[in-house]
Amino acid sequence: MQGQQQQQAYDRGITIFSPDGRLYQVEYAREAVKRGTASIGVRTNDGVVLAVDKRVPSPLLEDSSVEKIHKADDHVGIASAGHVADARQLIDFARRQTQVNQLRYGEPIGVETLTKEVTDHIQQYTQVGGARPFGVALIVGGIQNGEPRLFETDPSGTPYEWKALAVGSDRGELQTFLEENYDPEADLDGGIRLALDALASVNEGSLLPNEVGLATIDVETESFEQFDQDRIQSHLEENDLLDTGEDEADDDEPAE
Repeated sequence: MQGQQQQQAYDRGITIFSPDGRLYQVEYAREAVKRGTASIGVRTNDGVVLAVDKRVPSPLLEDSSVEKIHKADDHVGIASAGHVADARQLIDFARRQTQVNQLRYGEPIGVETLTKEVTDHIQQYTQVGGARPFGVALIVGGIQNGEPRLFETDPSGTPYEWKALAVGSDRGELQTFLEENYDPEADLDGGIRLALDALASVNEGSLLPNEVGLATIDVETESFEQFDQDRIQSHLEENDLLDTGEDEADDDEPAE
């Protein structure tokens, strides 16, 4: 009983370590990330792929209002998992940092530098009383000095660099799929195929174009490009991942 009371006390304070060196509020923020739909990043020789599961909870909801992929600068894209409002705050911060760097130094900000600016901002919310941590994880992908770079931000304020990663729900299964199927020699189309295959692996093997977000940052052009639904549908058809709804139609047929 006493141990439970002590844990509750540590729960209330973001700036207080528990006796075993844990910040419970940061751990709870990570749990909030797990409740968000999945986002995937894949680094290839030709660029970076960002793919997200943006399930639409109601047919009355406009698909375009579900935003999980954002352009931070011409050469940087960000995908999120977790609390959408928290993600927007961090993305707005990242966009300001890109503009500050451009005005101050006359050149685009490095992807690693931008990621560390964001994680420094996140870390402040684990050290100052009266505020909670950000309940979101970001995947930051872009081109730096002609090389593709891919980073993750954690609610603790720690940046990690990856070749391929998943954040959000089903992270364990998605990460295992990426580890087993990642090809370091793949081109951009191969990266798109891997990201979509991974999403489909936790969605009964098929996907709807309006419930998937897809973007790339190409090494050659160093530009962020977000795909529309027609293009996403084309990629799903090419890889036999398009949900045609035939199974549901069969289930709806009356029994003879």
